[in-house]
Amino acid sequence: MSPAAVLPRIISLGTAHPPRSYTQQDLLDLFGCDDELIRRFFTSSHIERRYLVLPEPLADGTMPDEDGTQLLAKHRRVSLEIGRQAIERCLESSPYSVSELDFFACVSSTGFLCPGLTAYLIESTGMRDNIHRADILGMGCNAGMNGILTTSQYAAANPRSPALLLACEVCSAAYVFDMTVRTGVVNSLFGDAAAAALVVADETLTAADGPQLLGFESLIVHAARDEMRFELEHGKFSFYLGWEVPYLIGEHIRTPVLRLLERFGLKRRDISHWIVHSGGKKVVDAIRYNLGLTEHDVRHTRSVLRNYGNISSASILFSLAELGREGVVCEGDWGVLIAMGPGVSIETGLLSW
Repeated sequence: MSPAAVLPRIISLGTAHPPRSYTQQDLLDLFGCDDELIRRFFTSSHIERRYLVLPEPLADGTMPDEDGTQLLAKHRRVSLEIGRQAIERCLESSPYSVSELDFFACVSSTGFLCPGLTAYLIESTGMRDNIHRADILGMGCNAGMNGILTTSQYAAANPRSPALLLACEVCSAAYVFDMTVRTGVVNSLFGDAAAAALVVADETLTAADGPQLLGFESLIVHAARDEMRFELEHGKFSFYLGWEVPYLIGEHIRTPVLRLLERFGLKRRDISHWIVHSGGKKVVDAIRYNLGLTEHDVRHTRSVLRNYGNISSASILFSLAELGREGVVCEGDWGVLIAMGPGVSIETGLLSW
């Protein structure tokens, strides 16, 4: 009989963001927006501030227009800066050095690079030149979950080999300020941030080292495939977010969550911790209502949204880091990770401590 598989654990997390933050009113003032409908998106979004990388205003006070080339260069430059910071902070609280990493996955949806971010960050951080790597692009806000799945699969197949995930999003590299309602919705939500997670499967690790990753469940709503997508506007990539998205997520959220719990013989009442992507107030409300969650259950989701905005794939790791800092997790607790994004897709994962 083969020995029981060792489950991978998330043993360390690190987060980072650009140095400058903006309130919603700051952004309305900077871009001179006086359209009342667009202003309402900013002032009613339950976001207090976001970290963004924006150009300095011109001498006349107006904001310069960044072309597609400048935005792509910003994606690369800022990704390397905040990505490296997140990696360093993640490893600082772990027993591993950067040269000991055996696998590195990077997820991002706010720009395209070839070679990908992994190639640049492997060189700039001092990872070995023979490290296994994967760049996961174009999956949007749920990519953090897709990255956790990929990283945990490597760790499970290679016990005691440390695997690193980086979710790195420079959403300000995909902003189009054309004062339309379509772009106004998106511009009112997203922020820049990066988060890293270190995953290891080692039989000597315990609940005190971090949560085990037990399994994952996905759902793709094909009929809503184009409700979240990138479009080319004015020579720039611009994100489109359909108004039905919160309702679509709410309508379908129970399916993958209940599938996941049933696989492990669990009920919703068995789950102590819900780590949910901060997709926006309406999305969070829809998930909360349809899963029967309390405000306490989504406190970290609300906190990340309030202080950072929607930071795309990095959001789920920011919420998990906040839960860890809170110090309320007990051995034997169960947790569920939930993220959603283009597809429309819903990604879930089960944790245990």
